[in-house]
Amino acid sequence: MSIMNRNRIGLILVAGIFFLGGAFQVFGNSFSLEESRRILSMVDALVSYEEYDFSGEYTIIDDKPGQGTSRTKTTIFRRDRQNTYTIIVMEPDSDKGKGYLRQGDMLWLYDPVPRRFTVTSARDRFQNSNARNSDFTKSTLAQDYRIIAHSTEKLGAYHTDVYDLEALTDEVSYPKMKIWIDQDNLVRKTEDYSLSGRHMRTTAILDYTRIRDRYVPVRIVIQDELRGREVNGQFKNYRTLISVAKPSFQELPDMVFTKAYIERVSN
Repeated sequence: MSIMNRNRIGLILVAGIFFLGGAFQVFGNSFSLEESRRILSMVDALVSYEEYDFSGEYTIIDDKPGQGTSRTKTTIFRRDRQNTYTIIVMEPDSDKGKGYLRQGDMLWLYDPVPRRFTVTSARDRFQNSNARNSDFTKSTLAQDYRIIAHSTEKLGAYHTDVYDLEALTDEVSYPKMKIWIDQDNLVRKTEDYSLSGRHMRTTAILDYTRIRDRYVPVRIVIQDELRGREVNGQFKNYRTLISVAKPSFQELPDMVFTKAYIERVSN
């Protein structure tokens, strides 16, 4: 069986099971901003790499029911202490050589055909998938959100705390979120909402790998709650499966996080 077919089966079956919830209990408590930051900072710390450089090979499978699947392969480099990342698109051939450079609040997209950088947004879809450009940077939940409600829920094999979040800034991709945190303070599921409360997107983190004292999400499923297609009389949502290979905390040259580097490797 091909990698594409295995990933598609995982996308349709494994993710479908994972999105199912279980019994839950709601608590009527409020959280101060200080308490919100304390809880969310513990979550951020496990998947942010301030002390290290990070690199990995990301394969992104887009599944659009009735239209088939497509695959994008990228190499991602992160330097969280400087809030920067570089992404190089390796496949498909039609997009090969495209690159992204984030430096602080600025994000550029490089197109190797006209050999030009254009400013883009962290909120934009990454390569027309269900992922956003902001999904590839460090976790900043404590900086961007506050907790407004809490409950507990059995999510598959995990006993989780469920937190309703409200944005503290208008710079985030979604003004409201729900996150499911397991007993190790790892995010297992998120739901993204519009300001009016419309459910926009669901993300499940199926697997992590541990490197040193940090965790890298290595298998992620993202479901678009608005877009999809009716197949055989049943509506099926668009989904994206992200798998990460060769995650590393090996130190990277400063050159990697420059426009000159993207131009050199893309042409």
